[in-house]
Amino acid sequence: MKIVDATVVVTSPGRNFVTLKIETDDGVSGLGDATLNGRELAVASYLRDHVVPLLIGTDPHRIEDTWQSLYRGAYWRRGPVTMAAIAAVDVALWDIKAKVASLPLYQLLGGASRERVRTYGHASGGSLPELFDAVRARIEQGYPAIRVQTGVPGLRRVYGVSGSPAVDPGLPAVEDWDTAAYLRHLPRVFEAVRAEFGPDLPLLHDAHHRLTPQQAARLGKELEPYDLFWLEDCTPAENQEGLRLVRRHTTTPLAIGEVFNTVFDYQTLVTEQLIDFVRSAVTHFGGVTPLKKLFDLAAPYQIRSAIHGPEDISPVGMAAAIHLDMAIHNFGIQEYAGYTDRTDEVFRRAFTFVDGHLHPGDTPGIGVELDEQAAAAHPYERSYLPVNRLLDGTVHDW
Repeated sequence: MKIVDATVVVTSPGRNFVTLKIETDDGVSGLGDATLNGRELAVASYLRDHVVPLLIGTDPHRIEDTWQSLYRGAYWRRGPVTMAAIAAVDVALWDIKAKVASLPLYQLLGGASRERVRTYGHASGGSLPELFDAVRARIEQGYPAIRVQTGVPGLRRVYGVSGSPAVDPGLPAVEDWDTAAYLRHLPRVFEAVRAEFGPDLPLLHDAHHRLTPQQAARLGKELEPYDLFWLEDCTPAENQEGLRLVRRHTTTPLAIGEVFNTVFDYQTLVTEQLIDFVRSAVTHFGGVTPLKKLFDLAAPYQIRSAIHGPEDISPVGMAAAIHLDMAIHNFGIQEYAGYTDRTDEVFRRAFTFVDGHLHPGDTPGIGVELDEQAAAAHPYERSYLPVNRLLDGTVHDW
């Protein structure tokens, strides 16, 4: 079997997705997700202009060798554009291999370790009544765990809150930020949520890289009475050593890594047990091959998986994540934001979401097919993630 063609499809059924389709001389094809939110065309070009020519004529079954060749062979390693492109190839090759074997992908990864995949959903509100309504809506949808994001008094647009869209067309939206106001407000929010919904509902919160290690340590300590499932991205974790200070001062579980691209970003965090959950997405970490290796590295340190799963991970990337979730032993939880009807028309998927849990289905491969005619009806639309500024206008971490 040889690869005879590979095409890149950029479509925007409500938001932009980049999909790689690899075809073989036996008529078997595979899909991979290469979406990099706000920089989609950079990955599309990387694939079309630099990666696809290297794939033609190669054996699609040599997944590890292909991965190493694309990572090491380019010399310029790592980075989100490179790793998203490699991820698309890797997932597409796994899709092909599983189709040839007539098995769903999770069976090739060791088989099922559970019956279904637990998820968490997002709830947000500018005020406590709005937040309570959002939490109730997620509970009614069956989500067993809920991420809570809240408005902050005095701030107009805040990450993760309804009315602050994740992507704005044209130019980036500008959100504002005041760390001191946030630190004063957030513990009171969780006190109110616990009073309203009781002690048993697992609650999560995303600080979205906005705090220094000292500030993150303070927040983790102040949130301990409310028994969070985790505090996510409490400080920019490129400074891995900064998590030592956070870990020393709080027992609140920590989740890190959605912006990480390789295992090297995690080395200190894993081997010193400074975090509790690894958050990388299949799409941004180079695919199934390296992400499973990361989970295997994390397992002896009692660190669990929590694959990044917002709306900008396409159904192709989400399907690959669910197959991993089914197979690995140290699964923790899966982020799942769902998809629009328009997206489901473009990406026909076998995975299901029932009572707050996902299942990848038993279709051979990853279980997603691309309707290229439907995709062509939704051309690319330029869009950006927001930027974040302090009240004096200084750019801050978004």
